[in-house]
Amino acid sequence: MRMDRGEEMHAVQRASYAWESYPAPLPSSNRGKWVRLNVGGTVFLTTRQTLCREQKSFLCRLCQGEELQSDRDETGAYLIDRDPTYFGPILNFLRHGKLVLDKDMAEEGVLEEAEFYNIGSLIRLIKDRLEEKDYTVTQVPPKHVYRVLQCQEEELTQMVSTMSDGWRFEQLVNIGSSYNYGNEDQSEFLCVVSKELCSSPNGLACEPSRKAKSCFFVFT
Repeated sequence: MRMDRGEEMHAVQRASYAWESYPAPLPSSNRGKWVRLNVGGTVFLTTRQTLCREQKSFLCRLCQGEELQSDRDETGAYLIDRDPTYFGPILNFLRHGKLVLDKDMAEEGVLEEAEFYNIGSLIRLIKDRLEEKDYTVTQVPPKHVYRVLQCQEEELTQMVSTMSDGWRFEQLVNIGSSYNYGNEDQSEFLCVVSKELCSSPNGLACEPSRKAKSCFFVFT
């Protein structure tokens, strides 16, 4: 039975649609090099060399044909029932050795997937980053001692220049003239300095003494 020209065109179109509904197969020369992974419904294409960067990982064992039970979809891709959102950074890590995450992606989620795939170097990297974050958050801000020194104008330069190590000048306040020697008024100043509080082995603050009149304030 012969088909007219219109029927032939429809048959060609149906065959074309059926072909386009499936990914194009890999060339026979590349089938041993490239690997398709269907992770949670998202298909990733990579090489065996990339997946085998971590010799003891699940992905390396999978593409080397070891005794791992994994079904395949209609294109031949390995089916892996995991979250594809976190698989992208893991695959890129295997490609170039760097962990690159979007600002909204949680490192804990990537760590969970890295542990599932048994990628040791990535697990260590993420744990180190998380520990560093925890240390930064829990680190207690240092306390500071503020000292107010009272001195005369002629003593000011010497006092500032001979300030002991660790003290930092904060503020100078002129409190007027209290003394009169001959024809010159001697102005008095309050000099505010600060230093980070250090603790001695017995837990008490240790501070050097000064001859100038002073008072102390401790702030956190």
